[in-house]
Amino acid sequence: VLTVLMPVDYWDYLGWKDTLASPVHSQRQRAYAARRGDRSVYTPQMVVNGDEHVVGSREGEVLAALARAEPFSASVDLKISDMVVEATVDGTLPEGRNMATIYFLRIEEEAMVAIGRGENAGRKIRYVNVVRNLQPIGMWSGGTETFRMPKSKLMLKGDARCAVLVQIEDQDGPGAIVGAAVMDWRGGS
Repeated sequence: VLTVLMPVDYWDYLGWKDTLASPVHSQRQRAYAARRGDRSVYTPQMVVNGDEHVVGSREGEVLAALARAEPFSASVDLKISDMVVEATVDGTLPEGRNMATIYFLRIEEEAMVAIGRGENAGRKIRYVNVVRNLQPIGMWSGGTETFRMPKSKLMLKGDARCAVLVQIEDQDGPGAIVGAAVMDWRGGS
């Protein structure tokens, strides 16, 4: 299980701006809801493999959703050299699909945030695997293909963790995630 956190900015109007939040994350959450047709957007929301959503703090619901998730049809092998992050994707696309987007995620391993307002005001919250940047790096049509990203993109803010997602998308927005991998370049794992 690869869990990443994408803090949303739509609560900023309450008077405290989450320092990790991004309008890109809010837009992505709304796109998932629109694709599902339920318009259900809330926090803490967990979207499992780009499909089913559950309340992220309800362990039983999360475990049940994970058990129902389709297995990946693509494997992702990540390697990092002196200059490049290399993702080799191998596998098949779901029936009826002919392309998937390959996303590169720059991840902050851990962040402590002092909460300024709301039900957690005055507390420091520890965030783990925070997505700091999500960027498409190519399109995959099945089989074996290698995608490359400059290692310098990973090191821009001193982050050492990255992930690659293989995600089905169309005019309705992001859909099922069919492959993923994560790596910490400091340890190569």
